[in-house]
Amino acid sequence: MIVAIDQNLCTGCRECAEVCPAYAIVGEQGQPQTIDVSKCVMCGQCVQKCKSYVSILTHGKDAYEKVKKERKIPDCVQEPLFAAHAVCNIDKVKAAIADPEKFTIVQCAPAVRVAVAEEFGADLGSLTPGKLAAALRAVGFDRIYDTNFPADVTIMEEGTELVKRVTEGGKLPMFTSCCPAWVKFMENNYPEFKDNLSSAKSPQQIGGAIFKTYGAQLENLDGSRIYSVSVMPCTCKEFECERPEMKDSGYRDVDVAITTRDLAWLIKDKQVDWDALEETEFDQPLGVYTGAGTIFGVTGGVMEAAIRTGYELITGQPIPDVEVTAVRGTEGFRTSVLKVGDLDLKVGVVTGLKNVVPVLEAVKNGTLDLHFIEVMTCPEGCVSGGGQPKLLMDLDREEAFAARREATFVHDRELPVRKSHESPAIKKVYEEFLEEPGSHIAHHLLHTEYCIG
Repeated sequence: MIVAIDQNLCTGCRECAEVCPAYAIVGEQGQPQTIDVSKCVMCGQCVQKCKSYVSILTHGKDAYEKVKKERKIPDCVQEPLFAAHAVCNIDKVKAAIADPEKFTIVQCAPAVRVAVAEEFGADLGSLTPGKLAAALRAVGFDRIYDTNFPADVTIMEEGTELVKRVTEGGKLPMFTSCCPAWVKFMENNYPEFKDNLSSAKSPQQIGGAIFKTYGAQLENLDGSRIYSVSVMPCTCKEFECERPEMKDSGYRDVDVAITTRDLAWLIKDKQVDWDALEETEFDQPLGVYTGAGTIFGVTGGVMEAAIRTGYELITGQPIPDVEVTAVRGTEGFRTSVLKVGDLDLKVGVVTGLKNVVPVLEAVKNGTLDLHFIEVMTCPEGCVSGGGQPKLLMDLDREEAFAARREATFVHDRELPVRKSHESPAIKKVYEEFLEEPGSHIAHHLLHTEYCIG
């Protein structure tokens, strides 16, 4: 299992059950809890909430080291280890970096750069893209790329798909497909909405497919030599990259996913001094990104990024205000009607998977009429993902989410290009390789049909 609860450590407080959006945690109060794997969507919110732990001080060194060894956690880690936990793939990453036959490429999700510094004592929500790139380089990766780049590609593909469905006829509402836990929930509970999902892969998977094809060409390498690592705020991303349909590059598109917490452990294991790092840039061209790619990390961000490009695809005119504040917010479900030329574009944003069932039921019974719906499993989108730095106090969590969210918008405002379709790097990858959004090669590499059951 990618997410599990250690029966030997669980005290049965059931706080994990309270936050589980899929109602997958079962057990009596005061007794060890178990995860119903048929319901679990691997979002890791139980990992964030869990307060039952083993530590050297409380349980002794032998008990602590036993748990650490079972979970394949590096020797440098000395922090408490909690009952609810996610798989740790650091050993796979270290082996790949050490293998001279492998060319290692790493990508980092937008939410990582507003959270990873917290693991090194920085203020909540510290924005550190330069230090992040420098740390990844110091760890030993051959290329430091960025999930924000394929996020921009996602907008080109998903935005084009939405425009086509709305203007030419197609299955509506179209749901975003960036969040693998939401996709898994839909497959488990509402498979009739399969064709409503955007066929565009998530940025992680689009990145993996591009890195092993176009990226391999840039390096004059065969794709088989590339080992692709993703650093994600999400525990479910490892499940996503293991899905059987995610191999359109001819290989497994993403070889392994690790979390923000895992990356901090890896940096410490490699004895990299975070505070002493001098900022560097992500590698070009596949590490160049826009503000639109950046805001994928917050709830409503995928919607806003899509509108920034979709508006101009439909009207041929610049969007009046690049900041589409109507889709921002943190409440459970919100809708807006946006004027896009002659079209009234009706959109919705679901924040937190527990809020999606009434939306799906309303779509089923015909009482909700929307063109486009974004769904994110975690409470405030990826900035609050199950793989982000762990905070035990609820007030700290609220402060962290708000700070990470604001840092994301600050980063968006600071970037020279804020629309995906205006990125020189995006134009280049389409001119040299993908041809145009929705082309035969783009559809083969960057789109998918999900396996149900």
